[in-house]
Amino acid sequence: MFWKIPVFGKVSKIGIKPPRPTPDRSGLTIAAIVRNEARHIGEWAHFHDRAGASRIILYDNGSTDDTLAIVRDVLPAGQLVIVPWGQTLSDARMGREIHNQVLAYAHAASNFGSNCRWMAFIDIDEFLVPTRAKSLPEALSHLDGARSVSLPWHMFGRSGHITPPEGGVLRNYLYRAADPMSSARGIRAFKCIVDPCHLTALRVHSMEVDGRADSVNDRGEAASVSGREKPDFYSVDHIQLNHYYTRSEQELAAKIGRGPNLRAKSPEYERKVRRTMLNIESDQVEDRTAINYLTRIGWE
Repeated sequence: MFWKIPVFGKVSKIGIKPPRPTPDRSGLTIAAIVRNEARHIGEWAHFHDRAGASRIILYDNGSTDDTLAIVRDVLPAGQLVIVPWGQTLSDARMGREIHNQVLAYAHAASNFGSNCRWMAFIDIDEFLVPTRAKSLPEALSHLDGARSVSLPWHMFGRSGHITPPEGGVLRNYLYRAADPMSSARGIRAFKCIVDPCHLTALRVHSMEVDGRADSVNDRGEAASVSGREKPDFYSVDHIQLNHYYTRSEQELAAKIGRGPNLRAKSPEYERKVRRTMLNIESDQVEDRTAINYLTRIGWE
């Protein structure tokens, strides 16, 4: 008799052995997975370079446009690492797809984490904006003993744009969901900045350090994974994570056309994206945090 092994979801959590720290490790490394982001990769890379990222690692998930050429032109060779990452992998026994983005994060921490104090895991539509300091390392400097920082999404919508405006994302998209901690589907989520030399497990939106999923906000206040969703965990005293989820209507359609990083989610993807966009735009406020930062550092 042959037994059919059931398929239970996807592999979206990966455990790793933390890399051994080098004696002189320092700075902030950013790891991101990318595919066909030629329109925005230059602004994103330039911004995080100016904000003090010491290295940017891009996992190229099969780009066919000028994404890589543009980012190579923006960043010096010693500051940029590009890793080919166009793949779909699965657990052959269970048939479960391995989340390619989580796999990229695990590779980044394991292979590049030993030289840096902090590693951030974000996307090309996300910007880490210092709210007081002039750089991200300065904004993190008071968290010397912390090993995992959770930053809530600030979800920006279309800001009235049908087609992509001239002048980039930061100066043109100024309206976001009013409550970053809203329970509305698709609005409340976190991205993490961690000490990679203590990282033991990864998901897209949560990390474990030293076998624990606890993290701190940017003030250094600790909470469990569920506890960070409580309103009093919210803070942008030092860093705000801006997520430009849709950009223009034209780019929203292109986002839907590209599909998710996880192939198994493709059939439901358009419905999810449209629902999230409507949730963002149902109650919006103007947010000039990024503009204020550009002014503070003199970026014309």
